[in-house]
Amino acid sequence: MSPQDPQADVPDPVTGHPRPPFPDQDQEHPGSTEEMRPRPDHGEDSYRGHDLLRDRVAVVTGGDSGIGRAVCLAFAREGADIVLTHLPEEADEAGETARLVREAGRAALTVACDIRDEDQCDALIDRAVSEHGRIDVLVNNAAYQMAQPDGIEAITTEQFDRVMKTNLYGMFWLSRRALPHIPRGGSVINTTSVQGYQPSPPLLDYAMTKSAIISFTYGLAQMLAERGIRVNAVAPGPVWTPLIPATMPDTKEFGAQSPLGRAAQPAEMAPAYVFLASPQAGYITGEIVNATGGTPLP
Repeated sequence: MSPQDPQADVPDPVTGHPRPPFPDQDQEHPGSTEEMRPRPDHGEDSYRGHDLLRDRVAVVTGGDSGIGRAVCLAFAREGADIVLTHLPEEADEAGETARLVREAGRAALTVACDIRDEDQCDALIDRAVSEHGRIDVLVNNAAYQMAQPDGIEAITTEQFDRVMKTNLYGMFWLSRRALPHIPRGGSVINTTSVQGYQPSPPLLDYAMTKSAIISFTYGLAQMLAERGIRVNAVAPGPVWTPLIPATMPDTKEFGAQSPLGRAAQPAEMAPAYVFLASPQAGYITGEIVNATGGTPLP
């Protein structure tokens, strides 16, 4: 959809969510929800719980903003207590997520954690267990990307290492540490991406990790089936989060390439995570839920 399209700035007629073009905006990583225009919708005014996760304990990485915040909010309104991670510089964003969780009547624990560090991953899980005694749902959601339109030559080893450690090492370390504390009936939910199937050249290193997450999900699901622990993933398409203006050079037409003609709001991702975490999905494991706005995936 081009900026000249007369329908481009008309909200989605069903959901009311905004469609591109968006205002020009660039932010320093990790980005700020407050500075985004339009502001992302995390379900603050729309998500209604149905007691699907009553008294469950969920650990959500990257829960300070974006999809992570929406998942924390939805889980809390479904009755779960939340342990959420954030980078030290994201403490204010994490505090807002915690406020939403507590407003729903559930416990919220925010933990500054750089999941590129194995010791910090171990400490996070140990703290969650110390606080709640167990972990029913582990959501491996935190990720890092930085678009490089100038090709593979522009991807430094420093960037490559950060992408790999954030997106893969952290997920592996957290899952390994958490599993002894996840009871039968619990689950692991990973965030992969449309990029794992259809990589955009400027996001080469990020797309590589998202493909690996798909394989990790399939393999771990088979490994843990006999223990009664389910492992699934969600593959979002374009989603309007602080990571976008903080890591992409041009956000004006972000999401316009999807068949629905717009980026998703974080609130539109959360129901998939709720379903996968709930008892209603008790026979579903090793599944990737594609939430791409119509982009066909395997």
